[in-house]
Amino acid sequence: MIHYEQFTLDNGLEVYVHEDHTTPMAAVNILYNVGSRDEDENRTGFAHLFEHLMFGGSQHIPAYDAPLQKVGGENNAFTSPDITNYYITLPSVNLETAFWLESDRMMSLSFDPKVLEVQRKVVIEEFKQRYLNQPYGDVWLKLRPLAYQVHPYRWATIGKEISHIENATLDDVRAFFYKYYLPNNAILVVAGDVTLPQVKALTEKWFGPIAAGPQYVRRLPREPRQTEARFLETEAKVPLNALFKTYHIPARFDADYTAADLLSDVLGRGKSARLYQKLLKQRSLFAGINASMPPALEPGMLIVQGTINAGVTLEEANAAVEEVLQELAENGVAESELAKVKNQAESTLVFSEIELLNRAMSLAYAANAGNANWVNQETAKIVNVTTQQVQQMAQTVLAKQNCSTLFYRAVN
Repeated sequence: MIHYEQFTLDNGLEVYVHEDHTTPMAAVNILYNVGSRDEDENRTGFAHLFEHLMFGGSQHIPAYDAPLQKVGGENNAFTSPDITNYYITLPSVNLETAFWLESDRMMSLSFDPKVLEVQRKVVIEEFKQRYLNQPYGDVWLKLRPLAYQVHPYRWATIGKEISHIENATLDDVRAFFYKYYLPNNAILVVAGDVTLPQVKALTEKWFGPIAAGPQYVRRLPREPRQTEARFLETEAKVPLNALFKTYHIPARFDADYTAADLLSDVLGRGKSARLYQKLLKQRSLFAGINASMPPALEPGMLIVQGTINAGVTLEEANAAVEEVLQELAENGVAESELAKVKNQAESTLVFSEIELLNRAMSLAYAANAGNANWVNQETAKIVNVTTQQVQQMAQTVLAKQNCSTLFYRAVN
């Protein structure tokens, strides 16, 4: 259970305070309600670019890391299709340092052309290393637009193509910042050895003077229901043939999401999962195989992916995977098998909440999604899923017309 108090500044900044006086540390997490789904399809990769730009200095603080390191703090950030998240951990006696650092870059980010050029090069190099020059790295550039036809989940967080970042102007960057990086488009969570009155005072002092901007109202196109199977084939110099299959699933906080999550675990979480046992251990078709569900606030994907042993064709491997999925949809899951993945899911949740920063992040994520208390309902949701619900989810999600398949062929 993550206990918290909440208040909102006049400028719209939502603040959540989680007190934990068993540690001398504090975590300050600020989540901006912007991700790659909010980008113009002709200017993608901007949310991720801003993850880098926000460390390039602000009007009064040219070097963001230096003052934080002097007080024993650490910081980092990440971007997803849904959010951009910045976080700091530091000794709680130095809490105010985190406040003036974060507030200054929210209020007055540096738009130095030199900073833009440096971070542009960093992002372009990351694009090349992770997506273009790494085995199977471009799979997300191909798989997302196969699975999504209209929703902006159809491009990766890094962007659709390098040219969008190469051509980004300072005016483009400035406009993106003033649309999304606003107090009324952010969630601030402060956790650790802090008190509510202390956080209120610091928040009013450092964030209160920052003016709100126009309220961002998200109006994204809804992805139509997939009614027929999709297929794409590609090839590259990779070690082995690989198979990727995606299936549309409910949104993160929908009532039936947890059943889909446990279905994914039954199929592909660890060496006791069905795909590993049946297709790698028993039949030796795959060198590695798993199933997973990348984080997504809106209807996302269950992904089955595997590298295929030499001498096994992609067609054979695909047929074998579909056989395992169909068996699960037809015959369901045993109580003992469901109990095992429930225990795994509960253990993951418990261990994640040991870390102070993880609690702060989880609270921010749930609050941004619509209800901070959802963070405290996860265990009950896991416990209450039945074998019937998992089978019904399998019959819906694993239907062939809901599937997009990518054959990734290895060439010399």
